[in-house]
Amino acid sequence: MRTALLIGLAALASASVAGAQGAGNTLNSQLSGDLVVHDPVITREGDTYYVFSTVGKYVGIKTSTDLKTWKDAGSVFAEIPAWAKETVPGTEGIWAPDISYVNGEYRLYYSVSTFGSNRSAIGLATSKTLGSKAKWQDHGLVVMSTKEDDFNAIDPNFVVDAQGRHWLSLGSFWSGIKLFPLDPKTGKVAPGTEPYSIARRLAPAGGPAPVEAPFIIPHGGEYFLIASYDYCCKGVNSTYYTVVGRSKKITGPYLGRDGSEMMQGGGTILLRADLQESQRFRGPGHAGAFTDKDGTTYLAYHAYDKQADGRPTLRIAPLRWDAEGWPVAEY
Repeated sequence: MRTALLIGLAALASASVAGAQGAGNTLNSQLSGDLVVHDPVITREGDTYYVFSTVGKYVGIKTSTDLKTWKDAGSVFAEIPAWAKETVPGTEGIWAPDISYVNGEYRLYYSVSTFGSNRSAIGLATSKTLGSKAKWQDHGLVVMSTKEDDFNAIDPNFVVDAQGRHWLSLGSFWSGIKLFPLDPKTGKVAPGTEPYSIARRLAPAGGPAPVEAPFIIPHGGEYFLIASYDYCCKGVNSTYYTVVGRSKKITGPYLGRDGSEMMQGGGTILLRADLQESQRFRGPGHAGAFTDKDGTTYLAYHAYDKQADGRPTLRIAPLRWDAEGWPVAEY
């Protein structure tokens, strides 16, 4: 879900944020430049790292050659695609992109919606390359939700399982996180396809169920589902935090370290806000993972910087895997 905070994010995108001060000599403590992002995902082509995010004019792009110093590199779209305006009347932006390299091209999944509504849609654009030579071709609708559905078609994440099957996880609030099988040739959901339910929160009667931003990481023959719980988009008052569960099957069930079920609001905390003593970076969430050439997996996410008027700020944490096979974020 997105709140009125996002209305002003495009204007903030050109602002330069001072280097984030993490504990010790973490990667986060060395970040500098234009760090204003929301819902970031990260990838690499050649010697350049790319972060795509909600911030910017219709999927903003940030680039870096060292993962530390970041600069603005424009946006994917010049305007909202016509099909998206027709499918989701009143939409004013493009949210929560996901980037993958598939069959010789980059696939960018993206969301269109309006605040508080599950009349939402996910689209797909592709390009053979990134950077200044990128030529994005929009392929239109992938999957949509309406008020008759029990899910919300935003926050996409593409993943390939051990059998080579293509999947798209998605979801925000409503009945939780869904997993759709994709046609590998088109990258789209076939009409009438029924999704798997893989995570949800148990809400009080008539109340909200805050779970969103899924991302699935295959590792060591298992699958790790990352999701964000509670509320983003409230600046330093955001209560977002990030959990993880693992499963032997991509369709679940996903369990936390303690055996708690993500279909029952369980999981293991992966990212939390700074300790109360510092209280600088609040609401860490909407994380996207990327494995670099040397095998290091990085988790890109946003948090709200109390020392920069609550701006949504890029954070990057290397992941290590502990003796029990669980990811630990070094942030």
